[in-house]
Amino acid sequence: MNLLLTVFEIVAPVFLLAAIGFTWVKLGFEYRLEFVTRLAVTLAVPSLIFVALMQTEIPAGELTRFTLAAITGHVGLAIVFEAFVRLKGLDRRTYLSPLIFGNTGNLGLPLCIFAFGQAGLGFAVIFLAVTALFSFTYGIYLVAGKGGFGKAAREPMVWATLLGALFLWRGWETPVFLTNTLELLGQMAIPMMLITVGVAIARLTPRKIGQAVWLSLLKLLVCFVLGWGFALLFGLDKTAFGVMVLQMCTPVAVTSYLLAERFDADTDAVAGLVMVSTALAVGALPLILAIVL
Repeated sequence: MNLLLTVFEIVAPVFLLAAIGFTWVKLGFEYRLEFVTRLAVTLAVPSLIFVALMQTEIPAGELTRFTLAAITGHVGLAIVFEAFVRLKGLDRRTYLSPLIFGNTGNLGLPLCIFAFGQAGLGFAVIFLAVTALFSFTYGIYLVAGKGGFGKAAREPMVWATLLGALFLWRGWETPVFLTNTLELLGQMAIPMMLITVGVAIARLTPRKIGQAVWLSLLKLLVCFVLGWGFALLFGLDKTAFGVMVLQMCTPVAVTSYLLAERFDADTDAVAGLVMVSTALAVGALPLILAIVL
């Protein structure tokens, strides 16, 4: 009973905030998605990432092992789903990127903070950074047919990760007034991202739901198995283990839909995957959380 209550206390705020965004749009209120998203990815999330890394007390060896596990996890997903897409004859530009990349920022970060505290945030930020680096390079290449390395070099999240890692390595700290400012900016990130998820889902118009259901189930199963397997392989401790499995199992990111729309992939199919996998996560992530706690 205590475990169920703990899981509920962790996941309820996450999905309630997303539900606020969903309801806000359905009631006809204005929400400038592009502006809020830009504010989040340009200021709020990079500030959160930088401060979390700078202030983390996780030993360097554990962070290194977790980083390698996160990279291996993404590579493993890319190999498995590349083979699957080719075997099933699915459109690679449409399906491969959503199957590989999860919503490790909007949903993953809040879940890991509520479940594992500041230590969990440090690991979750590393996983998000790996996801961002892969999605801004390989992910864009998959959808657009051309490299995204130039875009990755211009992303504030990438630079926040690199600077945070440098400050962590050297033991540096920003002046107190600047740290406090960055912390305030970072505190906006999680509620803003969760509400934005709800808004984005409310505005999607998916059609290929039947296919999205079995693909979402397959993605969840593969991600759970690989996440658990690589966490064991790299000998991660309890907190890092839980973060690894949770982040691997997050649903399809809304950014996958935005990329499909921008580069003329099948937006209906991707919208279906976003909505179905997110709905599936409402039931699946609490179960996964109960297993790893």
